[in-house]
Amino acid sequence: MAKILYVEDNVANRMLVSQLLEPLGHTVIEAVDGITGIQAAQDEKPDLILMDINIPGMDGYETTTRIKSLPEMGNVPIIALTARTMAGDRERALTAGCDGYIAKPIDVDELPKQIDEFLDGRRDTVSLDQESDYLREYNVRLVDHLEQKVRELTAANEEVERRALMKGRFIDLAAHELRTPLTAVHGYLSILTAPGSPFLSNADENTREIIEGVVIGVDRLRGIVQDMLDVTRIRAGTLQLSYAPVTLSSIFKRIERDFSKVVARRNQILIVADVSHIRPLWVDGERLTQILRNLLSNAVKYTPDGGEVELAAEVVGEDQPSGSEPLVKITVRDSGVGIPPDQHHLIFEHFHEVREIEHHSTSKTEFMGGGAGLGLPIARGVAEAHGGSLWVESDSYDPEACPGSKFHLVLPFGKVPQN
Repeated sequence: MAKILYVEDNVANRMLVSQLLEPLGHTVIEAVDGITGIQAAQDEKPDLILMDINIPGMDGYETTTRIKSLPEMGNVPIIALTARTMAGDRERALTAGCDGYIAKPIDVDELPKQIDEFLDGRRDTVSLDQESDYLREYNVRLVDHLEQKVRELTAANEEVERRALMKGRFIDLAAHELRTPLTAVHGYLSILTAPGSPFLSNADENTREIIEGVVIGVDRLRGIVQDMLDVTRIRAGTLQLSYAPVTLSSIFKRIERDFSKVVARRNQILIVADVSHIRPLWVDGERLTQILRNLLSNAVKYTPDGGEVELAAEVVGEDQPSGSEPLVKITVRDSGVGIPPDQHHLIFEHFHEVREIEHHSTSKTEFMGGGAGLGLPIARGVAEAHGGSLWVESDSYDPEACPGSKFHLVLPFGKVPQN
């Protein structure tokens, strides 16, 4: 018995054909439009295809032409099963690549016999003169359809660009508007919590805890606002870098100090390599620290309690031919849940989060906590602004086996300007 693919958007017609053919031993596979029909033809390798002409998107003519162009589908009979019965419709279907033509409404007694005939080798044809005429008409119609789709895609692309520009402007405006009151609040909090402040010295323990919570919240908001500003600057190419000689050793020590309490609370092991042998880089030290903080935050966040996070660096390219500048390669390795390969490029896109939004958490360090999806895009943007690159290596996502991830940051050493 045969495997039959039926491309038809009308559910009643699909049910009728299945009810007629499946009791005879045939397997009927259904597709509701041209695109899914093409994919089903490639995946299922049917023995015969029934094709409705009036399907949405790519019509039956275009879908037939596309399927017939596939090497493995060239000999599979495609039968037009359609209500289009005007003069010339049969010839148009055969010219587009169909091997037969069955008119609707379906004759329930004749359809199984017709299917058997086509499975046994029956092929309908059209005369060369008719084929030439209808082929010319078909080509014109294809070009018209293509022009229409190009116009629609152009308009859609323009709308996407317009919305992206509006979103960027809104983010920039919102960040600037938020930064002003936050700066004032942060300033007042600094006065209240300054050493020797009479307010803090006279406050009870409950008040101190409240103030500490407000400080943490304001600092978090200031970080989000700064991330929003960084995103707009990176996208606009206006990110300003303050270059100076910087030693990796000093930055690594700073990172180790900043994350020591976090990893201790999570019972994790933080391994920071000795990089004192690496010569200074000509970079923006604050921005490089920002990259590593973002990478370490992710590593800690996606590594279970008791896991391991490592920060290391090496010089690469020193043995390259003369004229090729060596680079420094910084690696952040973790023993966390890993990242699925199909997400490797997506995690560097703005606002992308691997986890579903219902699992979102504002924590930067709690296990599997979510975020705004800006840390990695900013890290890559800052790396590229330095003339470097940032990418990830991870075999899979597995919260049980924890295959881990490696983020590699490569930067040029940079050249100190000569006065």
